[in-house]
Amino acid sequence: MAQGGNPQGKKTGKGQGKAARRARQEALARQEAEQAAKERRQQTIIGAVVVALAVILLAVIAFFIAKPLIASKIGKSADSTSTKADPQAYAAVQEVSHKPSKATKEGGFVISKNGYNKPVEGVPTIGLYSDPLCPGCGALNRQIDPMLKAMMNAGQINLEEHFMVGLDSLSTDEYSSRATGAITYVAEHDDDPNQLLDFVSNLFAEGFQPEEGQGYKSVSDQQIKEQALKAGVPQEIADQAFSREYQEWLEALQAYIPTKPELLNVSGSNQIKGKMTTPTITVNGHFFDQNAVPSSSNIKEALLKSIGLSEKQVGKTGELPSIGDKGKPLSVE
Repeated sequence: MAQGGNPQGKKTGKGQGKAARRARQEALARQEAEQAAKERRQQTIIGAVVVALAVILLAVIAFFIAKPLIASKIGKSADSTSTKADPQAYAAVQEVSHKPSKATKEGGFVISKNGYNKPVEGVPTIGLYSDPLCPGCGALNRQIDPMLKAMMNAGQINLEEHFMVGLDSLSTDEYSSRATGAITYVAEHDDDPNQLLDFVSNLFAEGFQPEEGQGYKSVSDQQIKEQALKAGVPQEIADQAFSREYQEWLEALQAYIPTKPELLNVSGSNQIKGKMTTPTITVNGHFFDQNAVPSSSNIKEALLKSIGLSEKQVGKTGELPSIGDKGKPLSVE
């Protein structure tokens, strides 16, 4: 009986041993699996932390790289909190080696009944900032240009014309730069300022000035030249007016002029308030707020009122605006 029971007992012991080994092996496998999972979780956490730190580091680096670029861009467009224009942008204008000798250091052409750079004493100077493609500039020119020329030729005002190139991106062929380049060339080489003003008026004429943006239709140099010839510009000057030789200077001015605090809009929508837009008018260097012109009035009446001259006096030699050459614009309200 005992012998019959021993083999069964030994077999059971072996089975139990195997079961125990399997259990130990399974437990060890579980421990190894749990340890591997734990390590994977740790690696995942470490990897996530590393990635997060890398993103933060890159963001910090990007911020410090972009900060001066952003500040420069804001300064160039319009910083309404600044009381001075961007000195670096101004220096860049002065450093351009090839620029028109008739232009002021601020990039304007001063015109009077006496010609270029010979202002009449004791009368206001009206500054105009415009772009050949700007529709508002065209509308303004068509309204007030005949009056301004009459007053200039009568010695009642001086004009300071600033021509800009900021709307090239709204044409397919850099119209602003080509037209303004031609205007600048004519101003430098033709001694009759009336021919320059007539040329500009021709470019702003309702039947000639192209639309900006999607409605733009290409305008050739030849078409622009025809407007110069129509204004009386000599053929030899008109032929050479498209060399783009003043482009670097014009681009430097485009970066500088919008940083001048005295040219920033003081009213209007949030899109324009605190920014320089075209057309801009100044009177003796002071901003003339076109947005403040009452709806019952018009820009001609308001501008005359701001310098202290009546419409009946326009073009009459000896009848001078009341503000003189140093006064601020009078209220137009």
